[in-house]
Amino acid sequence: MARRAGSAGGTGGTGVRGARRPELRLPVPERYEGDGLEPDGDYDGLEFLEADLAAQDGAGARFMDCVLTGCALDGTRLAGARVLDSVLAGVRGVGTDLSGAVLRDVEVTDARLGGTQAHGAELERVLVRGGKIDFLNLRSARLRDVVFESCVLVEPDFGGARLERVEFVDCALKGADLGGATLTDVDLRGAASLEIARGADRLAGAVISTGQLLDLAPVLAGALGIRVLD
Repeated sequence: MARRAGSAGGTGGTGVRGARRPELRLPVPERYEGDGLEPDGDYDGLEFLEADLAAQDGAGARFMDCVLTGCALDGTRLAGARVLDSVLAGVRGVGTDLSGAVLRDVEVTDARLGGTQAHGAELERVLVRGGKIDFLNLRSARLRDVVFESCVLVEPDFGGARLERVEFVDCALKGADLGGATLTDVDLRGAASLEIARGADRLAGAVISTGQLLDLAPVLAGALGIRVLD
């Protein structure tokens, strides 16, 4: 299975460094015929097709050159897992545990997830395209070269996280928590909607459009302790 090479995003001449997208050149995967996941398991070049992985324990496992298509991930334990050079397409589930996991050169497409626990995780060269993710917990996570594209993020929690070269492209960002986060070259201009519930004072290092600035004015004023009286 071939995937296009990644390319830098962003707009030239703006002084914003664009995110590098995943560079995937996946071999044709073999169909996974196992009974389920195992802690610290090693999965290389496998295709998980519509597998029911709900409530299974794959903590500390390594997935290399894998494709997960239409899999159920309700309550799946993947804490500390390493997902490398892989594609997750149409996965769904509530309460998936990715705390402390590493995702590098990964594409996530059309996911339907809720309450995913990814606190302390490390995401590098990750593309999240399409789908909807509710209550994504990325507290204290590190995101570098991550693109959220044409997806809906409902109340994502970036509290204390470090975001570097992160882009939101035609993405709805609803009720985001940026409390204590550190942003560097974060491009929010392409967000279809932008709602900051907490941490507007942490937007230093981000780029927004003029229209977004006007929309965020009440939130920014509140964060800075400015009273607006007519």
